[in-house]
Amino acid sequence: MTKVPAYRTVYKTIKQRIKDAYYSVGSLLPTEAELEKEFSVSRTTVRRAAAMLSSEGYIRVVQGKGSVVLSATTTQRLNSISSITETLKMRGFDVSTKDMRVERVPAPPQVAEALHLAEEETVYLLQRIQCVDGAPFAIMNNYLKASLVPDFEQYCDKFVSLYRFLEDHYHISFQSAVEYLSASNADFIESMVLNIPAGTALLCSRRVTSDEQGPFEYGVTKILAERYEYCVYLSGR
Repeated sequence: MTKVPAYRTVYKTIKQRIKDAYYSVGSLLPTEAELEKEFSVSRTTVRRAAAMLSSEGYIRVVQGKGSVVLSATTTQRLNSISSITETLKMRGFDVSTKDMRVERVPAPPQVAEALHLAEEETVYLLQRIQCVDGAPFAIMNNYLKASLVPDFEQYCDKFVSLYRFLEDHYHISFQSAVEYLSASNADFIESMVLNIPAGTALLCSRRVTSDEQGPFEYGVTKILAERYEYCVYLSGR
């Protein structure tokens, strides 16, 4: 029987404690000395476990302060229009874009139907890899009506939050959205992009967003399922 490395035992134990709220969000983990004593391991072992927890977004190491516990999941309420990027930023995470590409393409059939476009009418396709605290977190593909965002390609790499940029620069007013959620497993390409094992569970979101004139955006996002959740608020019958 293969012996589990000590650093993995420490890592898995602390990770589970964070998920179980044994360590509350915003609190500090026990000091390295305290963890050494609790697990009967070396300082190197504790630091290796902490590095794994940090890379996965469970803790943030603050110089001179210690290891701050982060939320094991991030919840996005579905009773108002907000983006994943905005939700993460509101929870105190550092959100950045690793890669961004903008091109004008013929609208795929599903996109053309959702946005009420003629067959083969062109749209802007925005492709991004969003990162949380430096680690890849989500693959995002957004199709936008070209008529509403003229010269959109010149703004590639100029923003992190798409919705905020559309509001501030193009003065688009978000009126409503319909979102479809499903589950999938990361294929080979997705596993390479997100730096996760192939087959890892992903949360898939398809959203059609509208302004006063009708639908203008069709978005497809794949997120690390263990790090994000949606909350649907219901009232009455």
